[in-house]
Amino acid sequence: MAANITHHMLERPVFDNPVKMLIVVAPYYKDIADQLLEGARAEIEAAGGFHETIEVPGALEVPTAIGIAERMSNFDGYVALGCVVRGETTHYETVCNDSSRGLTLLGLQGLCIGNGILTVENIEQAEARAEAKGQNKGGGAAAAALHLIALARRWGASRKGVGFVPARDEFQVAGGKGSDIA
Repeated sequence: MAANITHHMLERPVFDNPVKMLIVVAPYYKDIADQLLEGARAEIEAAGGFHETIEVPGALEVPTAIGIAERMSNFDGYVALGCVVRGETTHYETVCNDSSRGLTLLGLQGLCIGNGILTVENIEQAEARAEAKGQNKGGGAAAAALHLIALARRWGASRKGVGFVPARDEFQVAGGKGSDIA
């Protein structure tokens, strides 16, 4: 069992300027979500960061909320939290795969995201992974986002819009003020 194996954990990154993070949580399993939140908030605060939390109906909505926040706000990074427990239908695979795929696509566009959406066979597995004083997967997701933010800052990454829509300060209208085009 993986819980009995010692895992190497990277040291918490240090920031000259505090990070501002958005935690997006799907509280379908409220007790699990609360534990994930506790761990994520503690990790962000331990790194000297600030956070805001929003709730969405389910794991499928988490990537969309992060995409909207990236386009319309100024967060350095994101923590995705939730829990999907296998049921009797194929809905489990759809939710697991599509929420993960959505987060991965946002990450490949340059967003710093820690994925803490648990995908488990039963509620007991979720409880063991979510517990802030146990496996602390919420804290682990926040730590992953913090490490990605540290990399982005190290390499001087500029903030860019998500998808094909440029950020407001990345384009100019031809013929606008200061242009040679009349």
